[in-house]
Amino acid sequence: MMETGEDIVIVGAGIAGLTTSLGLHRLGIRSLVLESSESLRITGFAFTTWTNAWRALDAVGLGDSLRQHHQRLYGNVTSSTISGHQTSETSFEAKGKCAGEHEIRCVQRKLLLESLAKELPSGTIRYSSKVVSIEESGFYKLLHLADGTIHKTKVLIGCDGVNSVVSKWLGLKKAAFTGRCAIRGCLDFKQRHGFGPKFMQFHGKGFRSGFIPCNDQIVYWFFTWTPSSKENEEIEDNPAEMKRLVLSKLEKVPDEIRAIIEGTDLEGIILSPLMYRHPWELLWGNISKGNICVAGDALHPMTPDIGQGGCAALEDGVVLARCLANALLKEQPSGKTKEKAEREGEEYKRIEMGLKNYAKERRWRSIDLITTAYMVGYIQQGDDSVMNFIRDKILAAYLGGFLLKKSDFDCGKLSISNSE
Repeated sequence: MMETGEDIVIVGAGIAGLTTSLGLHRLGIRSLVLESSESLRITGFAFTTWTNAWRALDAVGLGDSLRQHHQRLYGNVTSSTISGHQTSETSFEAKGKCAGEHEIRCVQRKLLLESLAKELPSGTIRYSSKVVSIEESGFYKLLHLADGTIHKTKVLIGCDGVNSVVSKWLGLKKAAFTGRCAIRGCLDFKQRHGFGPKFMQFHGKGFRSGFIPCNDQIVYWFFTWTPSSKENEEIEDNPAEMKRLVLSKLEKVPDEIRAIIEGTDLEGIILSPLMYRHPWELLWGNISKGNICVAGDALHPMTPDIGQGGCAALEDGVVLARCLANALLKEQPSGKTKEKAEREGEEYKRIEMGLKNYAKERRWRSIDLITTAYMVGYIQQGDDSVMNFIRDKILAAYLGGFLLKKSDFDCGKLSISNSE
C-alpha cells in the first residue's frame, strides 16, 4: 500500500477543481488534482459564460485566449412555441450612464477544461484516481483511493460534483432531483451557420429550449422539461428517441431551428437529470470544516435556468485560491524554536481560517444562485395557461434584465492581502 504526501489535494478535475488548482499555481502554490475518470470529463458540450465568469477567467489569465474562440452574444430573443410569436427581446449591450459592461459568450466545455489543464504544471492532474474514503490523522487527512493508494494531505478540497464524496463527509445531504431533465446537443456545421450572435430561446407547454452559437460554425442547444415515466423509459440511453422527443415538442419553431436538432449526430446528444441542493442546507450546513471544503457542483448543484452553474464554479476557484494563499503565504514569525507539532497546529489553524473565509464569501452567493435558478425554472417551465400567460406577457421582458443583474458580480483578483 503506497502512501504519498501532498500539501493540497483537490478531488475532481472539472471546472471548479482546475480553476482552483490554476489559481493556486498562479500564486506559487502547488496542488495535486485527483480525477476518477481516465481523461478530462467533457460531457455537456458547452455552457453560457456570463460577465462574472469572464472576470474569473481574466483573474486566472485565460480570458483573452478563450475569447478568440467564442463569439460575443449581443442579445436574447424569446419566442413561444404555443403562439409561434416572439415574446421578448433583451439586449446585452450596456444602456444608460450607470450600466455595467456585459459580456456573454457560449463556451465549449472541452476547450475550457483543456485550456485550464494546459496551464498547470505537468503531473498536477492524476487520472484514474477514485477517492473511496476519507480518514482523519491528526492535522492531516488520509485519502484512500480505489487502487489502494493513500494520499496524506494538509488541505482537502472537494470539487467532485453532485455525487461528491467530500460533501458527504462534511455532512451535506445528496443533491435532490427536481423532477426535471435536460437533453443537450451540439452541432458543428463545418461552415458558417448564418445565425446572428444571439441567444434564441423557446418556451412551450411545460418545457424550455435554447439555441446558442459558440462561434461561426458551432451551435449548442438544450431542451428542459418534466418527463413522464413513460417518456423516461422510452428515451433512457437512446439518443435517437431523445431527438425524436425534442422535435415532437418543438412545434411552431422556424425550420432552421428544427434543422439544428435534425442535424445533430446521435453521439452529440445527452440526457441529464436536473439536480439541486436545498438552499437551507447551505444556511446551516458545513461548506468547510477544519482543513476540508467543497466547491463547484459539490457545493452548489443548481438547475441551469440562469446559466450560472459553471460560472459560479469559476468564481469559487478564484476565491478559494485567494483565501488559501492568504492563509499559507502570510509571513510567519520564525518557527525554528517551535516543536514540529506546534508548527503543524498553527498551520492547521491558518488553513482552517482561510477555508472559513472562503465559506463566508461563497455561502450567500451560492444560496442566492440556487434559489434564483430554481424559481426561474419553475416559472419558465410552467405548463398551465395562467403560468404561460404570466411568463409570456409579464415576466419575459423582466427575466432577461434579471439574468444580467445576477451575472454582474466580481469575485475579485488573485492577490494576497497584507492585512491580518
